[in-house]
Amino acid sequence: MTGTATGARRTAAAALVLTLSAALAACGGEDGGGGDRPKLSVSGAYVPQPPTRDMAAGYVTVTNKGGTADELTSVTTSLAGEVTMHTTTGTRMKQVRSLKIPANGELRLATGGDHLMLTNLTRKPNVGDKVGFTLHFASSDPIEIKVPVEPTTYRPKD
Repeated sequence: MTGTATGARRTAAAALVLTLSAALAACGGEDGGGGDRPKLSVSGAYVPQPPTRDMAAGYVTVTNKGGTADELTSVTTSLAGEVTMHTTTGTRMKQVRSLKIPANGELRLATGGDHLMLTNLTRKPNVGDKVGFTLHFASSDPIEIKVPVEPTTYRPKD
């Protein structure tokens, strides 16, 4: 083998090592893992039995134990043709495209506050039913949950 061929192989090997090192560094955080991504969990979800067959509300708490914020971007369910997200300030309700989930915090959708509106219901749900929801986020994987239908007057204990 000539010196030129050996030198070219060493140069190519060194370039490959540098390229792989740069790629691995871009994928991982300072801790060598996937960085400090959102770590989401869901609790307290329920749908109060709606008084009519037209629309219903949905409530849920999304907890983020990660050091990076995320956003709830949409919710889907076979119970409704459309699910919209609303913020409430005082007595004013406003539809929004997403709801923020702070790092090391929570997004709480509750009666009298931020909430989900389910419209174009496929059926009127009954107390005791379980309804499938899929929560979609800006950066985290979707979370599928089964949500109980509670009496219209139900208020969870804090």
